Amino acid sequence: MTIFLALLPAYILSIFYRSFLSVIANPVMTDLGIGPRELGFLGAAWFITFALAQFPVGWALDRLGPRRTVAVTMAIGSAGAFLFATATHAVTGTLGMAMIGLGCSPIFMSALFLFARTQDPKRFGFLTSVFIGLGSIGNLVGAAPLAIAAARFGWRPSMLVMAGCFLAAAVFAAALVRDPPRAKAASGGHEGLLKGLRSILVLRPLWLLAPITVTGYAIVATVRGLWIAPFMSDVHGYDAIASGHVATVMALTMIAGAFLYGGLEQRLGRSKPLVLWGTGLTALCFIALALWGNTHAALAIGLFALIGATGFTYAVLMAHARLFFPEHLIGRGMTCINFLFIAGAAAIQSGSGWFIAEQRQAGLDAATTFAHLHWGFAALLLVPSAIYAFTPERPVRA
Repeated sequence: MTIFLALLPAYILSIFYRSFLSVIANPVMTDLGIGPRELGFLGAAWFITFALAQFPVGWALDRLGPRRTVAVTMAIGSAGAFLFATATHAVTGTLGMAMIGLGCSPIFMSALFLFARTQDPKRFGFLTSVFIGLGSIGNLVGAAPLAIAAARFGWRPSMLVMAGCFLAAAVFAAALVRDPPRAKAASGGHEGLLKGLRSILVLRPLWLLAPITVTGYAIVATVRGLWIAPFMSDVHGYDAIASGHVATVMALTMIAGAFLYGGLEQRLGRSKPLVLWGTGLTALCFIALALWGNTHAALAIGLFALIGATGFTYAVLMAHARLFFPEHLIGRGMTCINFLFIAGAAAIQSGSGWFIAEQRQAGLDAATTFAHLHWGFAALLLVPSAIYAFTPERPVRA
């Protein structure tokens, strides 16, 4: 309960900041004088710094503990939140998003680190799913409520309020987080940042996990965080508030999916089948979206909702990976996996912005452009799933 009280408010804001740009994309682009390519990089800046920070964060969790790690990085993130809210051009906006990404980088990993070090391993997947499900309230805040607030008060005042919330959450986390006793390596020594990373990279099952880790979460985060609102406005003529309501529907199903996957994982004691079935269904939804979503708005909304529910396999995939890490490398192991999740999101957000800009320059209309994007997302889910199918369910003990 202490872990939830200390870190859940911060995690709600972390989820908010990775998903809010979609619903205020048009006013942000207008105010900062940018297009879809730059918007994609603006969103990617959060994910790039978040991803790169995972390696020092993992070392810091194992060696320094979560309390100091969270306090320092969230102070930087708070400054970035205020910088973004007052940005006047693309450079300061991107820098602000990068600082927020750094500030958010240890929050979820600190919770998982504390779960792994203080709770029964059999409960890890369930606790992670519950934490993600509750944290996904940030998805809701960054959907219709933000769209309504931005329409009534402007996007800058709305983001200044969120920056104040981030600062308050930073103080709250620093006051409540407690470090567990430090684990020792089997040899009695401690592995540094690079040596610990090498110990993780020689774990062969993680190489089979890596491709789906890079693409699975990234695609769902990119759709929810960047393109669902532009799709509904450009293809189906929805206004900003109506598009925000569609984003809210997807956010709600992501929350439901997190709880559903957590309950199923605890009941079955298996992660791999859930990831395979969920990813396969998500790919089929993208195929249907590419084929029919441009002509039927209600069908598109339903498919986005299903994508949110079936595609949010983040927690069970993390639980699967956690089985392969020795105790003294839990922090670095989980942050290494999280790096793949977030680096994939950075690449796909930036790449999708470039892709849409190129399609528009080629003279293609919005409906065709988004259909091509959804076909690409389906392929980026199916190919890694085929590789993941060869991953062992559990470590082979000698």
